[in-house]
Amino acid sequence: MIADLEITRLREGGGKGFEKVFAFLRERLLAGSLRPGDRLIPERDLAAQLGVSRPILREALRALTVLGVVEIRDRVGTIVRRPDPSVLNDFFTFAFAQQSDVVDDVMQARIAIECQAVRLAAERATVSDFEKLQQALARIVETIDDPDGGSAADFDFHRTVVNTGKSETLIVLHNSLSGILMRSHRGRRELLQVFDSMKTYLIEDHRRIFDAIVGRDPEHAEKVLREHFAIGDDFRRRAAIGESEARSAS
Repeated sequence: MIADLEITRLREGGGKGFEKVFAFLRERLLAGSLRPGDRLIPERDLAAQLGVSRPILREALRALTVLGVVEIRDRVGTIVRRPDPSVLNDFFTFAFAQQSDVVDDVMQARIAIECQAVRLAAERATVSDFEKLQQALARIVETIDDPDGGSAADFDFHRTVVNTGKSETLIVLHNSLSGILMRSHRGRRELLQVFDSMKTYLIEDHRRIFDAIVGRDPEHAEKVLREHFAIGDDFRRRAAIGESEARSAS
């Protein structure tokens, strides 16, 4: 049942109206005194207790609806919602879109996320998870000559690894970077046009990651994954200096 919640005035101090409204919801959500489904007290009372004008409060609440934190219902009031973490994907994509070398920077975050996730996956994977990973691995093999399909299959395998780790925080962080990560996967698949031997590397490395998870060996799983990233970086370095398969073989 939706219940009106009593609130107390925020601590006195500076800060803009938006910040007061955001801080109010953030602190109470973290404390557990506000939960999804709860209804805020009437707008007039909330504005008075927060010490902000009603127009400022309305604008702040509208901004929070975009984030999925609250929902404003006619003749009902403002309802607290459980935010959809997928909106972070668009946020990070727009925020980083104009930054140089953003893919390299995000790659470092990806390594941190996936290396911890693969350790958890080796400990927590179920038979169903093994099946999903096996299917994702099969798609990598099937799409090895398809840059678009292959990059999607590569991303899906790594996303499945993260999901198998069953850490909600790691899953949200990985998903929030998915738009930029897809660019990274696409760029690596384009290297196949320069280094044909990458086909074998891609298939065998992902199979080694899969085997380490099935073998329930967290340390080995992380080691294999880090080696996978390092070899990929080496191919990128060789391409950047103009090296090709023919030259490297000579």
